[in-house]
Amino acid sequence: MQGDITIRAVTSIDVARMAGVSQSAVSRAFSPGSSISARTRKKVMDAAAHLGYRPNRIPAIMQSGRSYMVGVVIGGLENPFYATALERLATALRESGLQVLLMHVDDALTLDSALDQLVSYRIDAIVTSLAIGSAAVVRALSALRLPVVCFNSSRVGPWISTVNSDNHGAGRAAAHLLARHGVMRPVWLAGPTKNAASHARGTGFCTGLCATGLPPAHLTTVRGNDTYDSGYAAITQLDRRGIRPDGIFASNDMMACGVIDALRERMGLLCPRDVVVAGYDNIPQAAWRSYDLTSFDQHTEQMVARAMGLLDEALGTKDTPLSRTHVIDAQLIERGSTGGGGRNDDPAIP
Repeated sequence: MQGDITIRAVTSIDVARMAGVSQSAVSRAFSPGSSISARTRKKVMDAAAHLGYRPNRIPAIMQSGRSYMVGVVIGGLENPFYATALERLATALRESGLQVLLMHVDDALTLDSALDQLVSYRIDAIVTSLAIGSAAVVRALSALRLPVVCFNSSRVGPWISTVNSDNHGAGRAAAHLLARHGVMRPVWLAGPTKNAASHARGTGFCTGLCATGLPPAHLTTVRGNDTYDSGYAAITQLDRRGIRPDGIFASNDMMACGVIDALRERMGLLCPRDVVVAGYDNIPQAAWRSYDLTSFDQHTEQMVARAMGLLDEALGTKDTPLSRTHVIDAQLIERGSTGGGGRNDDPAIP
């Protein structure tokens, strides 16, 4: 048996020789935003693909001080809305030449618990679907001097921007929608107390109900934790209390789906014949025939585009702290749960 064969790793010098270019041209070809002609870049990429070359990014990080990595902090992936937003965000970041460092936290509502992870990595920016829960976390994030872009956060500060759905406006619209259907016993199914978006939706809903002339005393508020099971449990709770609603606005679609099932199974009520129901997020399940749920679409594609614009601007300004708030209108998608989609609520007809 002959001695072991040593396999040498392919280097940028090998790529440069095959492509007929300088080693610096190879480096520029793999550096986002570098000045290099399309023809030269193609020669380098073709040679790299042929040789199976993968660049070592550590020297570039040490030299430029930039990792081109963005920390994406997520939680609550059991909600399809967040999974969709994450996929679109990751795609947009890759198309911008940035790498994604995914950080998952158990708390699906706020960024607070992710601080220790964030300071452990060399990243250029942070993007998160989680809100910022306290002023102390705003100060701690600002001290990192990294651009931070949040979704649906009520708190911003130096280096911190947010892209929000018009939660308050959608809450008002939900109230007027229920009023048009003659609802006199409305229920607001709120999310967790720490959920800033849910709080804004509930405030808007109450404001809208008052504007329609419905006394606040007619409103019943119950709270869930943004899951299907908690929506189902909320209706069970109302049933035990002897409360028979004729209109329900849920803080998200997951809870609204639980509501529709519980209304039918626990109280013998059907949508929209007995109760009209609206949710928020317009997740794929909202369009399922078994739910046919009226919902508010947050337009995640627009929110991601705005977030990427903020990120590009913040990374371009370097040492200048950027702090912006963008609000995206939520679109009401009317379906059968409020009578808007021609839903057949006769259980005898399939």
